[in-house]
Amino acid sequence: MRGIRTYTIALLLGMGLAAQAAAFPNSPSQRAQLFATCAGRLGALEEHQRMFDGPASERTLAFKQQFEALLDAVMPDAMEYGMPGRLALTWRITAKMAQSRLLTRATFAQDPRSVALAREASAQLIAECNEVVLPPASAPNGMVFPAKAP
Repeated sequence: MRGIRTYTIALLLGMGLAAQAAAFPNSPSQRAQLFATCAGRLGALEEHQRMFDGPASERTLAFKQQFEALLDAVMPDAMEYGMPGRLALTWRITAKMAQSRLLTRATFAQDPRSVALAREASAQLIAECNEVVLPPASAPNGMVFPAKAP
């Protein structure tokens, strides 16, 4: 049951971010949410890749740092707009934890359907971040999942 809830939350977050990416947020607090969410997702991917694909983690780190810089740039305006400063940290941590759960399930789950759903959801969430900012040529365009042991 918990796995279904994780997928549902991830898909809902993903659908919300997709709508934001299609129409770039107008308010500074909405931009802060977008940048914090992507920084969190990419942070989870970077940590996951560090275990299985070191060079990919370096590329993801560079991309995550772009979102961190954008978040830093928009935060003064977002706070002036009325957004509590800690809210950006909450968004970032929530997105990182959700992405981390998907990556863990995609890598270690025993049920093939569960693995496929988690891989698809995880890849979609990262793809949405790739659409927000023009990624560097070496940006994460795919997931790295270790092969299952026979």
